[in-house]
Parts: sequence; structure tokens; C-alpha cells
Amino acid sequence: MLMTSWNFADVWETIAEVQPDAPALIRGSSVLSWAEFDQRSSALASRLLNAGLSRQSRVAQYLTNSTEYVESLFATFKAAMVPVNTNYRYVADELAYLWIDAGVEAVMFHGSFSESASQVRSRVPDVKLWLWVDDGIGECPDWAEPYEAAAQSGASLPLDAPRRSGDDLFLLYTGGTTGRPKGVMWRQDDLFCVLNRSATIKYAEDGSIDVVRRGLAEVGDVRARVIPAAPLMHGTAAFSAFAILDSGGAVVLCEHTKFDPEELLDTVEVHRVTDLSIVGDAFAKPLLDALDAQPKRWDISSLKVMLSSGVMWSAPVKDGLIGHAPNLLCVDTLGSSEAVGLARSISSSRGTAKTAGFKLGPDAQVIRDDGTSVTPGSGETGLVAIAGRAPIGYFNDPEKSAKTFRDIGGRRWTTPGDFATVNEDGSVTLLGRGSGCINTGGEKVFPEEVEEAIKLHPLVHDAVVVGAPHERFGQQVIGFVEVNQGAPLNLDELKTSLSERLAGYKVPRHLVIVDSIGRAANGKVDQGRWKAEAEHFGSASA
Repeated sequence: MLMTSWNFADVWETIAEVQPDAPALIRGSSVLSWAEFDQRSSALASRLLNAGLSRQSRVAQYLTNSTEYVESLFATFKAAMVPVNTNYRYVADELAYLWIDAGVEAVMFHGSFSESASQVRSRVPDVKLWLWVDDGIGECPDWAEPYEAAAQSGASLPLDAPRRSGDDLFLLYTGGTTGRPKGVMWRQDDLFCVLNRSATIKYAEDGSIDVVRRGLAEVGDVRARVIPAAPLMHGTAAFSAFAILDSGGAVVLCEHTKFDPEELLDTVEVHRVTDLSIVGDAFAKPLLDALDAQPKRWDISSLKVMLSSGVMWSAPVKDGLIGHAPNLLCVDTLGSSEAVGLARSISSSRGTAKTAGFKLGPDAQVIRDDGTSVTPGSGETGLVAIAGRAPIGYFNDPEKSAKTFRDIGGRRWTTPGDFATVNEDGSVTLLGRGSGCINTGGEKVFPEEVEEAIKLHPLVHDAVVVGAPHERFGQQVIGFVEVNQGAPLNLDELKTSLSERLAGYKVPRHLVIVDSIGRAANGKVDQGRWKAEAEHFGSASA
């Protein structure tokens, strides 16, 4: 492998030097130039260092999509620290677990989350700095500092700031397929090189920072603009933003944090957005519905690429979107927080790839347990794996790291858990995860976690949680509950108690009382039976 040392802060600082007046962050009428982006992030980095944080200290972004989210990432990279993405749907117990596991020492949080952050403060004594981002909800708590005061301070990075390197980490917590969230450890050098393979400006992997200056000069003033429609706390949105910023483009954000297809299309038109990052049909179907209802309302001719990752994106929806934007490329990618570039399919006016049909990336294969490749056209099921640049493991979890990042046949493979068959033409048909992980609108839900929460109720004897099809979100969470004999369990009360323990997307959309879960002697459940029962709720259930 090439010994390189790419670091996001070094690249973004260079871009700010080359094109200081070009837009970097856009939200509504607010436009931050690259020079402003750089200066504000330096001031924030200085505040982190003054608070007593040091090289590779962890900094949590407890934020919705906002310019502050991207700025805080840049600031964290500048100070050679490690971002910790935080799911803003988490409740107190989930937040405490995440921040304790990561060893967080600073938290950036929106005012909307002040109460949740306050509930967790006593459980995370290592946090030295709380920066409050004003979103119009409440006042800054007395235990926090205003983010904007730090960003506007004009402070520069001190001369003795920690030295950066390509070994600096980007820590991306993911639901994965089993258990609690795990922190995927990407070296910045590896992540930069992987993302740059599909970026607007492709830099020589073994090049220096001068390659960035030359690349920007060669393309002139033409710059891409991306809307990461999904939350930046997830890899899909963050990686798409990074790739555009690495090429000197701009990240464009909708003003409202809740997904609104009409607002998103307005934003595409007003800001001449070129790239859109979504999560499958959960985003694509509402966009298509809006375009079908008002086909002449929006000029989206600037849009060149719509990229999806995380859930299935159906072929008929791609066809419909291309009908409204004939020059649009619909890029459906198979990947995860642990494995970028496993496979992809591209649909355009020339033809639409079938649902779940992908072409493997250059370093990816479908392999058997012994590391040998599945024979195309055989119908044999194998594990989708990728070699080459990859995360170095899961943070503080060598056991889970060994299961996902494996030495097979003398090579190191990343195997996030996707199973597939290989067609005669070399394309793959994705079958899904090998576990019962439920993917609802791009959010991963562990059945075991929800089951345990249900069983904490004093009237519940046992429970099983499975996924069922959902027209918009891909899957929905269904819970089957066995109560104690004769117990008068109220399902509405059970849902309320679950909402106090779990993020809203984890709470089952439907709860059903059954006579018996029917566990075998070894304690296992007939998953096929309960998945078949869950099918009765219908794919379009709200």
C-alpha cells in the first residue's frame, strides 16, 4: 500500500487559500465563503485546545444538519482531534453509552437538545467543554458556552497546536448489524483516498498538497454543489459532503431539519445544486411524488447526480426521476460505514439498473468462508467483501473488529455482513444482511435491543422483534409480545415506556400480543415464522 498522509484539514485549508471568496457552505440566504469557513473553524479549534483537549481527543457533534455541523468537523480536524457523530434521536441512556464509549471530551449541541444534554452531563464527567448552538430554542444553559461567540472570536490556531497526520482518526459510530453502536475507526488518509476515487477532482493518491492547488487551477471556476439530504450524523451524508468539499465545492443545506421534498426541490433550483445524496426510496419516492404532482414547478436541470446508499432504491422510482431530469445519473451504491465502494449501479436515460443489482467495485468480491470467490452464475450465496484501504477496526472493541475485518486467504478483507449472488455477467444481486438487522429509512435497528427494552416491562414475559416491508422506509419495526399469564397489558402504555428508553425510530410501529413466542429448547426463535406474521401488516403501513 502507498505510504501517504492525506488529512482533511490540510486539504480544506489549501482550498481556502486558493479560492477564499468561493462559497463553501450555503443554507438559505446564508453563504459562507471558504475564507470564512476556514477562519471560523480555526477559532473553534483554538477554543477546543484552550479547554484542555489534546491530540486525538474526541469531540461530539450532537447537531442536526447545519453549517455548524460542518464547521465543527473542520475545527476538530484542524486541532488534530476526532469527531464523534451523535444520533440526535437518541435518548439519555443511549447518549451516555455513546459518549462514555468514545471517551468524549467536548460536545457541540443544538439548543433543541439542551434538556437531553443536561440529563447526561453528570454521567460524562470527562467532558470539559459544552458549546451551545443557537437554533431558536431556549437560552444557553449556564453550564455551556455559546458556539457563535467562539466561532466569531477571530482566534487563530496557536503555534504549538498538535501536529496533524494522515493517521488522525475519523470516528464514525454505526448501528452495524448486532449489539450497541460501534465506532468505526478510519485513518483520514485512507478515507480521503477512498472518497477521492469518485470525487469531482481526482488527486493523485501518492501526491502532496500541491496536487490540490494544481487540480483546482485546472478545473477553473466550475464547482459542484451537494445537498446531503440525509442527516450528516450518518456516513452517507457526511461522505458525500467530504467528497464535494475536497474538490473545492459547496455543501448546500435546507433551512428546515425535517425532510420536506418541496423545500429540497426549491433548494436545488435556487442554488443550482449539482449533486444530491439520499437514502433510497424513503427520500426518492416523496421527491418523485412532488415532481409528478407539479411537473412544471421546478427547474432541476442543474442536477447531474443523485446518489443513494443505505437502503433499497427501486428501479421504477429511478425511472420516474429520470423522466423529470433526462440528464440525471441515479447512482445506487452498496456500502457501509466500514466499507466504501463495495458495489454500485448507475441508471440514466440510457437504461435503468434493476433493483438490488450492482456491479462490484475494483477491490470487492463475493467470497466464501475460505476467501475464494463465488462462481458467477452458480447461484451460490457469498459474503460481499472488499480489500485495500479500509478502517483499522472498531474503537475499543477488538473482538468485533476481528469478525468484520478478517484475514482470509492471506488478504485483509472488510466484511460488513451483506450477502449476495453473482450473475453470469459479473453483476451481483444483493440479498441483504445475514442477521435480523432492520433498516428503516436508513436507520439501523437491532431487534435484540428493542426486545430487551420490551421485556423490561413488568407485565411482559417475552418478545420478538422483526422487520416487515414498508413502502417508503424500506422496513418497519414489528414487535410480538407474550405477556405474563392473565396480565392486562396496555399496548399504548408499553409504547410510551419504550419511547422513554429508545429513539423513536426503534419503537415498533405495531405491537401484537401473542399467546407464546415459542422459543426452542436452545432459546432460539423461529424468525421465519414471525417475519411471515409481520408481512400481514402491509408494505404501506404508516
